[in-house]
Amino acid sequence: MTFLYFFAIILFLILCVLLCAVILVQESKSSGLGASFGGETQQSLFGTSTADVLKKFTAWLAFIFLLSCILLSLWTTAMGRVSSNAPDFNIEQVEK
Repeated sequence: MTFLYFFAIILFLILCVLLCAVILVQESKSSGLGASFGGETQQSLFGTSTADVLKKFTAWLAFIFLLSCILLSLWTTAMGRVSSNAPDFNIEQVEK
């Protein structure tokens, strides 16, 4: 079970890096990082609709990111409850 958990964490980190890269590649009002690769809108992979494709791709990545955040949070909480089944010790207070 821990292998799947750490595999999910690694996939989550890859998703984070991919989301950051897609956001940085998008063209901003001042041309952004996308122009630093020498690409123009006429020479892009998706033609003139590159901005629309990147916006939709970013939206889907953001949705997957939020969903995976929630799922990993619930999974971590559940793992914490299972592993904290230590015996309860009653601590008696000493009166002075």
